[in-house]
Amino acid sequence: MAEFIGAEHRFHDPDYGREWADEFVPTPPRLALFDFILSAIANRDLPRQHVVELGIGPGYMARHILERSEAFSYEGVDFSDAMFDIARETLGDLMTRVSLTSADLLERDWTSRLANQPGAIISTWALHDLASERAIADVYAACHQALPQGGVLVNGDFIKPDGTKFAYEAGRIAIGRHLELLKAAGFEAPQCLARFELNVAAPTPANNYACFFAER
Repeated sequence: MAEFIGAEHRFHDPDYGREWADEFVPTPPRLALFDFILSAIANRDLPRQHVVELGIGPGYMARHILERSEAFSYEGVDFSDAMFDIARETLGDLMTRVSLTSADLLERDWTSRLANQPGAIISTWALHDLASERAIADVYAACHQALPQGGVLVNGDFIKPDGTKFAYEAGRIAIGRHLELLKAAGFEAPQCLARFELNVAAPTPANNYACFFAER
């Protein structure tokens, strides 16, 4: 039986949330992903300067972006009050530019809870936790509907690498499949901007992620 690559999370548990946040303080490769996402939104003429992050978690990417750009207002979406508490601590004084929206991405109407229409929707290491390709496809479709013309979606997430001999959890899908789902949702010419920490031979659950970009 192939070794399984994946993880189970208890993000509603405050103790677990803090342990997870401490374990995943961004490493240089993860900071490089944050920089790719920042570049993808900062170097474009977005129709709106409001950024929505799906799965804000402990707020690491939010802080990285807000410290480097004063152009954006920021909205963090999550389903975990425990993670919101950690994000508030991470962001500190930057919370004056941030709103937090409680929503479950598995619910079809989650976009109706957004405080403002985004010009960009971003995410890191979140959508794979929805645990199915169908759920990821539904989120991509909802993002397409929520964005105005010219808006962008930038998603950095764990993938199932091509050529693997391991069994991956259902939410970790191949790069090519992400691109197919983005195109099916209506996005123009989706692309993979970069791959990070590739490890096909002996992967850990923290290896193998990529950055996807799509324009409305």
